[in-house]
Amino acid sequence: MSASPASASRSAFTAKFATFYAAAADWARNDGLTWIYLFKALAACFLALGVAMKLDLPQPRTAMTTVFIVMQPQSGMVFAKSFYRICGTLVGLVVMLALIGLFAQQPELFIVTTAIWVGICTAGAARNRNFRSYGFVLAGYTAALIGIPASQHPDGAFLSALTRVAEVVVGIVCAGAVSGLVFPQYAGLQIRGTVRARFSAFVEYVSASLAGRNDRAQIEATNARFVADIVGFEAARSVAVFEGPASRMRGGRLARLNSEFMTASTRFHALHQLMNRLRNTNTSGAATAIDALEPYFKEIAPLLAKSGEPVLSAADAAHAAAQLEAYKAELPKRVRATRAELETHPEAPLLDFDTGAELLYRFIDDLHAYAATYASLAVDTHERERWIERYEPKTNAIAAGVAGVRAAIVMMALGAFWIATAWPSGSTLTLNAAAICALASSSPNPKRTAFQMAGGTLVATVMGMIAVYGVFPHIDGFPLLCAALTPFLLLGVFMTTRPALAGYGVGYCIFFCFLAGPDNVIHYDPSAFMNDAMALVLSMLVSSIAFAVLLPPSTPWLRNRLLVDLRRQVVLASRAGLRRVRSRFESGARDLMFQINALAQNEPELKRDTLRWLFSVLEVGNAMIDLRREVAALPADARYARSMPWRVALRSMRDALAALFERPREDRFDRALAATSDAIAAVQQMLATFTPPREERHRLQRILSQLHFIRTALLDPQSPLEPLMSGRADASEGVLHAT
Repeated sequence: MSASPASASRSAFTAKFATFYAAAADWARNDGLTWIYLFKALAACFLALGVAMKLDLPQPRTAMTTVFIVMQPQSGMVFAKSFYRICGTLVGLVVMLALIGLFAQQPELFIVTTAIWVGICTAGAARNRNFRSYGFVLAGYTAALIGIPASQHPDGAFLSALTRVAEVVVGIVCAGAVSGLVFPQYAGLQIRGTVRARFSAFVEYVSASLAGRNDRAQIEATNARFVADIVGFEAARSVAVFEGPASRMRGGRLARLNSEFMTASTRFHALHQLMNRLRNTNTSGAATAIDALEPYFKEIAPLLAKSGEPVLSAADAAHAAAQLEAYKAELPKRVRATRAELETHPEAPLLDFDTGAELLYRFIDDLHAYAATYASLAVDTHERERWIERYEPKTNAIAAGVAGVRAAIVMMALGAFWIATAWPSGSTLTLNAAAICALASSSPNPKRTAFQMAGGTLVATVMGMIAVYGVFPHIDGFPLLCAALTPFLLLGVFMTTRPALAGYGVGYCIFFCFLAGPDNVIHYDPSAFMNDAMALVLSMLVSSIAFAVLLPPSTPWLRNRLLVDLRRQVVLASRAGLRRVRSRFESGARDLMFQINALAQNEPELKRDTLRWLFSVLEVGNAMIDLRREVAALPADARYARSMPWRVALRSMRDALAALFERPREDRFDRALAATSDAIAAVQQMLATFTPPREERHRLQRILSQLHFIRTALLDPQSPLEPLMSGRADASEGVLHAT
């Protein structure tokens, strides 16, 4: 029986409406958010302009410029940038008033001291690669912005400085108010989605790897994605705390979640690598160890699901955490039973089995902690919030120092040009160079960033001339002023929403306001306009040249320095205090990896080589931390004293490993491998001389397992240390069986 025409019509209408609704929802999630941000930026700009004009501030354009400097799509980012901008502005104000008081009559000394201060702040901005860096940028930039114009009229410097700060604060308050009240976009919501997606992705990665469905290329790609995710998560968490009490009450747990994810992923990688090394060793002993361990691996994936479905929410994570806790409680007894069976075989690879079982238990323990922290996010307050360890980014001090010296040199050179030529716009040239050097130094390619900003400023110059000399004389009143400025500003804000045009957009928005932003009393001076435009573009081009000539970050020297720092994380793991060493080690290694990848965008071979070093550093470094903690937990007994031969052998191994990773060479590799074998033999000999209590014996066996794992990591043919072991007889025989 066919459907009636009316029913068919309704079905067709319903289908069309569903299609339209889906398309509208997709537009709202993507382009719709972009248009909301465009209008929010314009609303904040015009609000700041109106308030500054109403307060009769001398340069309302400064408030407009501030809005575009701090405006971001997410409210937390705006609040964070605003907070650090205010802090940096106040510090720069105090410093500059001091410099004006000291060197108002000596322009050369004033330029030199200002350049030194800007260099120090630029180095601080390069050292702190987060929103704190913005505070350093503003501390230097504000000093130049306030001080250089004020130095020409020192009698009015204090009043000029205060009015400039007032204009900046007006822009900050207006940007924050519009961002937080008008269709706010919260980083906290993004974090929730990230937490859910990352937990699910990690569970899938663990399950697929244990089932043998991931090849090495997939494992490398997944771990590289995890590195970027960890760094991005910390950046989002650091701004989410500015958004409201809900984010602040979970800030400690979110930091803990990131740390526990790093530890769990490192532990799983170590376990997976050990099993791969066993499989690549074609001996009956290795096959026996694999057969004894693999049944445990098959039990992990079901623990990470609820009713056969993957974990998607904090409630699901609570169920997974409960299952992991029960499994962890039973695991030691079951492992001991399996080991007792292996002991009946005279050639059983007990050391291989002990190492794999130890890594398995630690992975289950870390995974349980990760799931428990995820589950705790379902409530506002929880005991897991009390978390003292934090993500610590790692930046090369030499690179930061170079950025500071470069900024100081550029500012001194342009300041000397200003003094020598007495160019009326020389102050603009000098102070803008300070801002560009500081702002661009934190980008992966500062030369390109400065050049793009120069291109955006050129476009802003043309559009600014049209606005000032073609539009402003024909309008009257604030509403018409806003309407006239809208198409000009909309172009720049739209460019900032496109990654390929973001540099041009930033230059356009900021310097269109600088050149064409209206004051309460507009002065039509074409020669001053063109002089200022030339000074702005020239300062950016000089900064771009400086980034290209003075130790450019894109050259291999910086990547090599960062790679050295990455390897030195093993030294940190071997010698730093135990209290917070793991979080410092884990976050520092991944942060350095992220920086190297940013500098090697189009060099996949370099990225792959860096990832191999990251794996090696994480494996050896974590094993060293575990080993040191086990040794530190031993009771006060003469057999465990620091002077005992086995303790001396451990220290010798630690020093040899630190020397190897600090500067890999074949002779250092031989010493590290020999020292590791000697340490294994020394611990085994000590265990053979007496029968310690059960807990102490287990601790000593765990120490032996860590030593054995370090040796397997050194002899791994996939390791970046492999070229150093060429010609070694034991390298061809496999990587196991340290006994």
